[in-house]
Amino acid sequence: MKFRTSLALGAALLAAIPFVAGSSATAFGADYTLKLGSVLAPTDPLQVAAEGFRKSVAERTGGKVEVQLFPSSQLGDTQDMMDQAAAGANVGTFVEASRVSVFVPEFNVLIAPYAFESVDELARFVESDTFAGWNEQLKKKSGLTLLSFNWYQGARHMLTKKPISTPADLKGVRVRTIGQPLWVETIGAMGAVATPLPWAEVYPSLQTGVIDGAEAQPAAIWGAKLYEVISDVTLTGHIYLMSGLLVSDAWLQSLPADLRQILTEEAKRWGASALKANDDGAAKIFADVKATGVRVSAVDVTPFREAVKPVWEKMKLTQLVGTVRETLKK
Repeated sequence: MKFRTSLALGAALLAAIPFVAGSSATAFGADYTLKLGSVLAPTDPLQVAAEGFRKSVAERTGGKVEVQLFPSSQLGDTQDMMDQAAAGANVGTFVEASRVSVFVPEFNVLIAPYAFESVDELARFVESDTFAGWNEQLKKKSGLTLLSFNWYQGARHMLTKKPISTPADLKGVRVRTIGQPLWVETIGAMGAVATPLPWAEVYPSLQTGVIDGAEAQPAAIWGAKLYEVISDVTLTGHIYLMSGLLVSDAWLQSLPADLRQILTEEAKRWGASALKANDDGAAKIFADVKATGVRVSAVDVTPFREAVKPVWEKMKLTQLVGTVRETLKK
């Protein structure tokens, strides 16, 4: 009798525990787990959208797929996370185009300085068949795949400790940039001394004088509190920084087809959310940056456009820019 009573009580207790969609498929956990890391602050719009992605994936898969979030370089720098994914680990991260251009050089055109007239153009292009073909090449050459490439981070601007209005003003100024050839060439052509560093090192390097400046998008400026260690933001807008959600293709293919489809659909959905948040929020961030005492200056970008033109030819991007323009006409 006592045994039956205990069973009944246990059943009642289990029935009383609410099922939380997304926490797990059963009481024993998810069938698949994706560790999604980034170098971004938890408050960055991409990271906020990633939280939406996490919840939606859990809900739509009935908890079969769990996305765990690791912001602020908890899983290492972007390259560290890429290496883990390439090795087949259940790790994902956000990457800009130059990170995958080492496998498929065509991706570089997405960050060719002043190659796109607007972020809307870029957003349309990454949904094209041309772009999809590049992603197929990426899978074959690296074992990596992009779930979506619409996680827009914002336009990149120059951050310094003195006013800047022309490329000549950047002479001798050590500016942190991403350690990929196109970025190094671009910042060098803009007049600065390109200095590759991991993102996590930017704030202390500016603080101690290891570098004299950096270039970044609005949300990153605010999220990393770079306004505390610079005096000027110059609105050069030299690159529209679009990122993709990158994962191991081997890991992705280990999932049933319906779960793969859900991941892809939600990656595009929440990437679009991040794009809107960053595009809409830039003006407020710059107002907040100004309120801290930092100068935010609009300048004539024509001298910068002219200065970086040789980069297109040097990096073999001129024809690719033409391909982009033709694709956008379709």
